[in-house]
Amino acid sequence: MRWFAQKTRQDIWDEAIDAPLGDIEAAARIRAICDAASASAAASARTGERERYDRAARVAMEIAMKISDELMRDDAVRRIVDLCMKANDLKTAQILFRAIQAAWVREAVQRDHPAVSE
Repeated sequence: MRWFAQKTRQDIWDEAIDAPLGDIEAAARIRAICDAASASAAASARTGERERYDRAARVAMEIAMKISDELMRDDAVRRIVDLCMKANDLKTAQILFRAIQAAWVREAVQRDHPAVSE
């Protein structure tokens, strides 16, 4: 019976990107990835959830590297840092924090996550 067959779970970060994304579309996709992976990051103590968080963070970082507008890229990286901090991935969050160039974004991240700037 096909009705009860389990469907494989398709996450937003596993979806193929058909065409090159513009900066606005890339920032929106990163926002959607971070929102969708938030639960996995919070529950990353379990092995399967940690793998989902890792894949989501990796895809989000790959997309963020292609954003040409500096402020949009910094905001996208800030969202990824928030995701990393939910997963207690301080090492990755600190590396990403160093990539943020806009002073006001750096200050906001420091205010929200003081451990990142240590």
